[in-house]
Amino acid sequence: MTATATLTKTALLFSGQGAQKVGMGRDFAEQFPLGKQWFEQANAALGYDLAKICFEGPDAELTKTEHAQPGIFLVSWVALALLRERVPGLKFEATAGLSLGEFTALTAAGVMRFEDAIRLVRQRGQFMQEACEETKGGMAAVINLDEAKTREVCAETGVELANLNCPGQIVISGPVDKLEAACERAKAKGAKRALPLPVTGAYHSTLMKSAQAKLDAALQKVTLQAPQIQVIANVTAQPHAGPSQIHRLLVDQVISSVRWEDSIRYLLAQGFNRFIELGPDQALSGFMKRIDPAPQMFNVSDVPSLTATALSVRNAECGVRN
Repeated sequence: MTATATLTKTALLFSGQGAQKVGMGRDFAEQFPLGKQWFEQANAALGYDLAKICFEGPDAELTKTEHAQPGIFLVSWVALALLRERVPGLKFEATAGLSLGEFTALTAAGVMRFEDAIRLVRQRGQFMQEACEETKGGMAAVINLDEAKTREVCAETGVELANLNCPGQIVISGPVDKLEAACERAKAKGAKRALPLPVTGAYHSTLMKSAQAKLDAALQKVTLQAPQIQVIANVTAQPHAGPSQIHRLLVDQVISSVRWEDSIRYLLAQGFNRFIELGPDQALSGFMKRIDPAPQMFNVSDVPSLTATALSVRNAECGVRN
């Protein structure tokens, strides 16, 4: 131990929509009784076999928002449960999640019961799918164009800024015809690329407004508790306060920009230096490399990554350097 040794502060990060892939979570359920138990519990809470859709697809079924959102929530939750089983002394002081991942982050912080949360996430997916069907919208990724110029593109073409993911990657959202013009305008302003994303709607834009009232009503039926640790809100990039603010910000989030880069920078400023991404892919780990490559970054998406992360965290707790 040296005088320069630093205290480890850990934050958990949870995947958002787009992380889904057929087969996700299957090895968790097949190799660990606790994993199988959580998938069965989810099926019972929802009243249908979500686990089978996660494990076997088909892709067209899993990609449906009403299945993708609870599926990603579930795999992320199981990843956390299995990590905690392998590292009983795991300590984390904050959570954050990308879009639907914010619900997982809140549940991990004790704000909602698992059963309530997964039902709510499925309803959210249904409400957003209905909004997609009512409108003709889409999303596009703008690569290597700064925020100020991207906001200019939005103002000039009538689209909206949906995700501020990391330096060099911003996502815009809006009507399909306006998105085409926005992509051309972004490239004219210097974007390296501007390309449509394979999604069915204009998430995090005002085209999702019809989902807000429905989610508001659904949230009123769920008991929310004060978070036991910091949970960073997508809308404000600041910690959630009490249940009434959580309710309001989750409703606002449906049409608001996801301020992911700002959320991570807030945690970095608070001294967080270890992050663990939980969910089916490693997109958030990729964002972190572009925001700040200095902190420790781990992920749990399958059994091999679970094993590796658990070993690294246990060794760190014991003072062993890898």
